[in-house]
Amino acid sequence: MKIAVLGMGAWGTTFAAVLADAGHDVVIWGRDQETAREISLDHTNTKRLPGVALNERISATTNAEEALADSSIVVVAVPSQSARAILMPLAHLVPSDSVIVSLMKGVELESDLRMSEVLCQSLNVELERVVVVSGPNLAAEIAAQQPTATVVSGIDPQHTRMVAQACSNHYFRPYTNTDLVGVELCGAVKNVIAVAVGMAQGRGFGHNTTATIITRGLAEITRLGLKLGAQPETFPGLAGMGDLMATCASPLSRNHTLGKHIGQGLTLEEAIAVTGGTAEGAKSCTSVAQLAKSVGVEMPITNAVVSVLYHGLPVDDMTRALLARPQKSELI
Repeated sequence: MKIAVLGMGAWGTTFAAVLADAGHDVVIWGRDQETAREISLDHTNTKRLPGVALNERISATTNAEEALADSSIVVVAVPSQSARAILMPLAHLVPSDSVIVSLMKGVELESDLRMSEVLCQSLNVELERVVVVSGPNLAAEIAAQQPTATVVSGIDPQHTRMVAQACSNHYFRPYTNTDLVGVELCGAVKNVIAVAVGMAQGRGFGHNTTATIITRGLAEITRLGLKLGAQPETFPGLAGMGDLMATCASPLSRNHTLGKHIGQGLTLEEAIAVTGGTAEGAKSCTSVAQLAKSVGVEMPITNAVVSVLYHGLPVDDMTRALLARPQKSELI
Protein backbone atom coordinates (compact mmCIF):
# COMPACT_ATOMS: atom_id res chain seq x y z
CA MET A 1 0.00 0.00 0.00
CA LYS A 2 0.98 3.64 -0.31
CA ILE A 3 1.59 5.42 2.99
CA ALA A 4 2.09 9.13 3.64
CA VAL A 5 4.16 10.45 6.55
CA LEU A 6 3.63 14.07 7.56
CA GLY A 7 6.87 15.31 9.09
CA MET A 8 10.54 15.02 8.10
CA GLY A 9 11.94 14.87 11.63
CA ALA A 10 13.91 11.99 13.12
CA TRP A 11 10.93 9.94 14.27
CA GLY A 12 8.85 10.56 11.17
CA THR A 13 11.73 9.56 8.91
CA THR A 14 12.53 6.54 11.07
CA PHE A 15 8.94 5.30 11.03
CA ALA A 16 8.89 5.77 7.26
CA ALA A 17 11.92 3.47 7.16
CA VAL A 18 10.10 0.94 9.34
CA LEU A 19 7.15 0.94 6.94
CA ALA A 20 9.34 0.75 3.83
CA ASP A 21 11.34 -2.11 5.34
CA ALA A 22 8.00 -3.85 5.86
CA GLY A 23 7.39 -3.64 2.09
CA HIS A 24 5.40 -0.44 1.55
CA ASP A 25 5.89 2.64 -0.62
CA VAL A 26 6.21 5.69 1.61
CA VAL A 27 6.07 9.40 0.76
CA ILE A 28 7.25 11.85 3.41
CA TRP A 29 5.86 15.39 3.38
CA GLY A 30 7.53 18.42 4.91
CA ARG A 31 8.39 22.03 4.23
CA ASP A 32 12.16 21.70 3.81
CA GLN A 33 12.86 21.45 0.08
CA GLU A 34 16.51 20.50 0.56
CA THR A 35 15.69 17.67 2.98
CA ALA A 36 12.98 16.41 0.61
CA ARG A 37 15.48 16.35 -2.24
CA GLU A 38 18.07 14.54 -0.12
CA ILE A 39 15.61 11.87 1.02
CA SER A 40 14.39 11.23 -2.53
CA LEU A 41 17.71 11.29 -4.35
CA ASP A 42 20.38 10.40 -1.78
CA HIS A 43 18.19 8.23 0.46
CA THR A 44 19.49 9.94 3.60
CA ASN A 45 18.32 12.58 6.07
CA THR A 46 21.63 13.74 7.48
CA LYS A 47 20.11 16.61 9.45
CA ARG A 48 17.96 14.28 11.58
CA LEU A 49 19.44 10.78 11.08
CA PRO A 50 23.15 11.14 10.31
CA GLY A 51 24.82 8.00 8.99
CA VAL A 52 21.56 6.19 8.22
CA ALA A 53 20.83 4.84 4.73
CA LEU A 54 17.11 4.89 3.93
CA ASN A 55 15.13 2.32 1.99
CA GLU A 56 14.75 3.33 -1.66
CA ARG A 57 10.98 2.83 -1.40
CA ILE A 58 10.92 6.13 0.53
CA SER A 59 10.53 9.43 -1.31
CA ALA A 60 9.81 12.92 -0.04
CA THR A 61 8.03 16.03 -1.25
CA THR A 62 6.95 19.49 -0.15
CA ASN A 63 3.70 19.02 -2.09
CA ALA A 64 1.07 17.81 0.40
CA GLU A 65 -1.43 16.86 -2.30
CA GLU A 66 1.15 14.61 -3.94
CA ALA A 67 2.04 12.96 -0.63
CA LEU A 68 -1.52 12.35 0.53
CA ALA A 69 -3.14 11.25 -2.75
CA ASP A 70 -4.33 7.62 -2.64
CA SER A 71 -2.68 6.97 0.75
CA SER A 72 -4.19 4.10 2.71
CA ILE A 73 -2.45 5.24 5.90
CA VAL A 74 -1.54 8.80 6.86
CA VAL A 75 1.11 9.00 9.59
CA VAL A 76 1.39 12.26 11.55
CA ALA A 77 4.82 13.02 13.01
CA VAL A 78 4.86 16.77 13.61
CA PRO A 79 5.54 18.63 16.91
CA SER A 80 2.50 18.21 19.14
CA GLN A 81 2.08 21.89 19.96
CA SER A 82 2.19 22.83 16.26
CA ALA A 83 -0.03 20.00 15.04
CA ARG A 84 -3.29 21.86 14.77
CA ALA A 85 -1.82 24.75 12.77
CA ILE A 86 0.05 22.40 10.44
CA LEU A 87 -2.76 19.93 9.85
CA MET A 88 -5.87 22.05 9.42
CA PRO A 89 -4.82 23.37 5.97
CA LEU A 90 -4.25 19.75 4.85
CA ALA A 91 -7.57 18.30 6.03
CA HIS A 92 -9.27 18.46 2.63
CA LEU A 93 -6.42 16.46 1.06
CA VAL A 94 -6.67 13.45 3.37
CA PRO A 95 -8.39 10.48 1.65
CA SER A 96 -11.76 9.77 3.23
CA ASP A 97 -11.01 6.07 3.72
CA SER A 98 -7.48 6.41 5.11
CA VAL A 99 -6.39 5.44 8.62
CA ILE A 100 -4.68 8.23 10.56
CA VAL A 101 -1.68 7.26 12.69
CA SER A 102 -0.34 9.52 15.43
CA LEU A 103 3.33 9.36 16.38
CA MET A 104 2.94 12.50 18.50
CA LYS A 105 3.32 12.51 22.27
CA GLY A 106 1.88 15.39 24.21
CA VAL A 107 -1.14 17.24 25.54
CA GLU A 108 -2.14 20.35 23.63
CA LEU A 109 -1.70 23.66 25.42
CA GLU A 110 -4.87 25.68 25.99
CA SER A 111 -7.23 22.79 25.17
CA ASP A 112 -5.58 20.02 27.30
CA LEU A 113 -6.55 17.57 24.53
CA ARG A 114 -4.63 14.39 23.76
CA MET A 115 -3.14 14.13 20.28
CA SER A 116 -5.80 11.73 18.96
CA GLU A 117 -8.41 14.31 19.89
CA VAL A 118 -6.40 17.07 18.20
CA LEU A 119 -6.18 14.94 15.05
CA CYS A 120 -9.94 14.41 14.99
CA GLN A 121 -10.59 18.13 15.19
CA SER A 122 -7.77 19.23 12.87
CA LEU A 123 -8.40 16.70 10.09
CA ASN A 124 -12.16 16.38 10.64
CA VAL A 125 -12.03 12.60 11.10
CA GLU A 126 -13.80 10.19 13.44
CA LEU A 127 -11.85 8.77 16.39
CA GLU A 128 -12.41 5.28 14.97
CA ARG A 129 -10.03 6.16 12.13
CA VAL A 130 -7.20 7.19 14.49
CA VAL A 131 -4.47 4.80 15.67
CA VAL A 132 -1.61 5.70 18.02
CA VAL A 133 1.91 4.24 17.96
CA SER A 134 3.79 4.58 21.23
CA GLY A 135 6.38 2.80 23.33
CA PRO A 136 10.16 2.82 23.68
CA ASN A 137 10.73 4.57 20.35
CA LEU A 138 14.20 6.14 20.36
CA ALA A 139 14.54 7.00 16.69
CA ALA A 140 18.30 6.54 16.30
CA GLU A 141 18.20 2.99 17.65
CA ILE A 142 15.27 1.95 15.48
CA ALA A 143 16.85 3.57 12.42
CA ALA A 144 19.89 1.39 13.12
CA GLN A 145 17.50 -1.60 13.05
CA GLN A 146 18.03 -2.52 16.68
CA PRO A 147 15.29 -4.88 17.94
CA THR A 148 12.37 -2.87 19.29
CA ALA A 149 8.81 -3.56 20.40
CA THR A 150 6.06 -0.96 20.42
CA VAL A 151 2.34 -0.52 21.09
CA VAL A 152 -0.26 0.16 18.40
CA SER A 153 -3.47 1.38 20.01
CA GLY A 154 -6.89 2.26 18.65
CA ILE A 155 -10.59 1.79 19.34
CA ASP A 156 -11.29 0.09 16.01
CA PRO A 157 -9.70 -3.40 16.04
CA GLN A 158 -9.56 -3.65 12.24
CA HIS A 159 -7.70 -0.37 11.85
CA THR A 160 -5.39 -1.21 14.74
CA ARG A 161 -4.45 -4.56 13.22
CA MET A 162 -3.97 -2.94 9.81
CA VAL A 163 -1.40 -0.49 11.20
CA ALA A 164 0.31 -3.17 13.29
CA GLN A 165 0.72 -5.38 10.22
CA ALA A 166 1.93 -2.44 8.13
CA CYS A 167 4.81 -1.63 10.49
CA SER A 168 5.84 -5.17 11.42
CA ASN A 169 9.26 -6.20 10.14
CA HIS A 170 12.33 -8.15 11.25
CA TYR A 171 13.45 -5.55 13.79
CA PHE A 172 10.19 -3.77 14.74
CA ARG A 173 7.58 -5.76 16.68
CA PRO A 174 4.17 -4.11 17.33
CA TYR A 175 1.73 -5.22 20.01
CA THR A 176 -1.91 -4.10 19.83
CA ASN A 177 -3.73 -2.36 22.66
CA THR A 178 -7.27 -0.96 22.95
CA ASP A 179 -6.45 1.56 25.70
CA LEU A 180 -6.05 4.72 23.63
CA VAL A 181 -6.33 7.02 26.67
CA GLY A 182 -3.70 5.19 28.70
CA VAL A 183 -1.24 4.81 25.83
CA GLU A 184 -1.42 8.50 24.93
CA LEU A 185 -1.08 9.71 28.51
CA CYS A 186 1.94 7.48 29.03
CA GLY A 187 3.55 8.94 25.93
CA ALA A 188 2.87 12.51 27.00
CA VAL A 189 3.77 12.42 30.70
CA LYS A 190 6.89 10.24 30.40
CA ASN A 191 8.54 13.15 28.56
CA VAL A 192 7.95 15.38 31.57
CA ILE A 193 9.36 12.78 33.96
CA ALA A 194 12.42 12.42 31.69
CA VAL A 195 13.06 16.16 32.00
CA ALA A 196 12.97 15.79 35.80
CA VAL A 197 15.41 12.86 35.68
CA GLY A 198 17.73 14.86 33.44
CA MET A 199 17.61 17.82 35.82
CA ALA A 200 18.57 15.61 38.77
CA GLN A 201 21.41 13.96 36.86
CA GLY A 202 22.60 17.36 35.71
CA ARG A 203 23.01 18.27 39.38
CA GLY A 204 25.13 15.17 39.88
CA PHE A 205 22.57 12.95 41.60
CA GLY A 206 22.95 9.22 40.95
CA HIS A 207 20.98 6.04 40.40
CA ASN A 208 18.95 6.15 43.62
CA THR A 209 17.54 9.55 42.71
CA THR A 210 16.91 8.44 39.12
CA ALA A 211 15.07 5.30 40.26
CA THR A 212 13.01 7.34 42.70
CA ILE A 213 11.88 9.84 40.08
CA ILE A 214 11.12 7.15 37.49
CA THR A 215 9.02 4.98 39.80
CA ARG A 216 7.17 7.89 41.40
CA GLY A 217 6.76 9.34 37.93
CA LEU A 218 5.05 6.14 36.85
CA ALA A 219 2.77 6.51 39.87
CA GLU A 220 1.82 10.00 38.64
CA ILE A 221 1.11 8.76 35.13
CA THR A 222 -0.99 5.91 36.50
CA ARG A 223 -3.05 8.15 38.80
CA LEU A 224 -3.89 10.51 35.96
CA GLY A 225 -4.63 7.72 33.52
CA LEU A 226 -6.95 5.83 35.85
CA LYS A 227 -8.81 9.03 36.65
CA LEU A 228 -9.42 9.55 32.93
CA GLY A 229 -10.59 5.99 32.32
CA ALA A 230 -7.42 4.21 31.23
CA GLN A 231 -6.80 0.51 31.81
CA PRO A 232 -4.39 -0.33 34.67
CA GLU A 233 -2.58 -2.99 32.60
CA THR A 234 -1.21 -0.34 30.24
CA PHE A 235 1.09 1.36 32.75
CA PRO A 236 3.56 -1.46 33.55
CA GLY A 237 3.72 -2.33 29.83
CA LEU A 238 5.65 -1.09 26.80
CA ALA A 239 3.80 2.22 26.48
CA GLY A 240 4.15 2.92 30.21
CA MET A 241 7.20 1.64 32.05
CA GLY A 242 8.93 0.59 28.82
CA ASP A 243 8.81 4.02 27.24
CA LEU A 244 9.50 5.72 30.58
CA MET A 245 12.69 3.71 31.10
CA ALA A 246 14.00 4.40 27.60
CA THR A 247 13.23 8.11 27.69
CA CYS A 248 14.59 8.67 31.20
CA ALA A 249 17.76 6.60 30.83
CA SER A 250 19.05 7.25 27.33
CA PRO A 251 21.29 10.13 26.22
CA LEU A 252 19.44 9.82 22.89
CA SER A 253 16.33 11.22 24.58
CA ARG A 254 15.96 14.94 23.90
CA ASN A 255 13.79 15.36 27.00
CA HIS A 256 16.42 13.78 29.23
CA THR A 257 19.17 15.80 27.54
CA LEU A 258 17.29 19.09 27.90
CA GLY A 259 16.68 18.40 31.59
CA LYS A 260 20.35 17.63 32.11
CA HIS A 261 21.36 20.96 30.58
CA ILE A 262 18.90 22.72 32.89
CA GLY A 263 20.39 20.89 35.87
CA GLN A 264 23.85 22.03 34.79
CA GLY A 265 22.75 25.65 34.94
CA LEU A 266 21.54 26.56 31.45
CA THR A 267 18.38 28.58 30.96
CA LEU A 268 15.46 26.94 29.17
CA GLU A 269 16.21 28.89 26.00
CA GLU A 270 19.88 27.89 26.12
CA ALA A 271 19.03 24.25 26.82
CA ILE A 272 16.59 24.10 23.88
CA ALA A 273 19.23 25.54 21.55
CA VAL A 274 21.93 23.12 22.69
CA THR A 275 19.63 20.07 22.69
CA GLY A 276 18.30 20.62 19.16
CA GLY A 277 15.08 19.11 17.87
CA THR A 278 11.84 19.06 19.85
CA ALA A 279 11.80 18.15 23.56
CA GLU A 280 8.06 17.76 24.00
CA GLY A 281 8.23 17.56 27.79
CA ALA A 282 9.34 21.17 28.08
CA LYS A 283 6.08 22.32 26.52
CA SER A 284 3.68 19.57 27.54
CA CYS A 285 4.53 19.83 31.24
CA THR A 286 2.26 22.87 31.56
CA SER A 287 -0.70 21.30 29.78
CA VAL A 288 -0.26 18.02 31.67
CA ALA A 289 -0.26 19.92 34.97
CA GLN A 290 -3.38 21.81 33.92
CA LEU A 291 -5.13 18.60 32.89
CA ALA A 292 -4.27 16.93 36.20
CA LYS A 293 -5.48 19.92 38.19
CA SER A 294 -8.76 20.00 36.26
CA VAL A 295 -9.56 16.41 37.30
CA GLY A 296 -8.16 16.67 40.83
CA VAL A 297 -5.06 14.48 40.42
CA GLU A 298 -1.90 15.27 42.37
CA MET A 299 1.27 15.28 40.23
CA PRO A 300 4.16 16.74 42.27
CA ILE A 301 6.98 15.84 39.86
CA THR A 302 5.16 17.38 36.90
CA ASN A 303 4.39 20.52 38.92
CA ALA A 304 8.02 20.72 40.00
CA VAL A 305 9.21 20.62 36.39
CA VAL A 306 6.82 23.46 35.53
CA SER A 307 8.16 25.46 38.49
CA VAL A 308 11.78 25.01 37.41
CA LEU A 309 11.23 25.72 33.71
CA TYR A 310 8.79 28.61 33.98
CA HIS A 311 8.83 30.01 37.52
CA GLY A 312 12.52 30.13 38.39
CA LEU A 313 12.62 27.38 41.02
CA PRO A 314 16.23 26.13 41.45
CA VAL A 315 16.68 22.41 40.75
CA ASP A 316 18.12 21.79 44.24
CA ASP A 317 15.01 23.35 45.76
CA MET A 318 12.86 21.16 43.53
CA THR A 319 14.45 17.93 44.80
CA ARG A 320 14.28 19.07 48.42
CA ALA A 321 10.61 19.99 48.02
CA LEU A 322 9.79 16.57 46.57
CA LEU A 323 11.47 14.78 49.48
CA ALA A 324 9.81 17.06 52.06
CA ARG A 325 6.28 16.15 51.00
CA PRO A 326 4.04 14.54 53.65
CA GLN A 327 4.64 10.84 54.25
CA LYS A 328 2.10 8.39 52.87
CA SER A 329 1.74 4.85 51.59
CA GLU A 330 3.67 4.03 48.41
CA LEU A 331 0.51 2.51 46.93
CA ILE A 332 -1.47 5.79 46.96
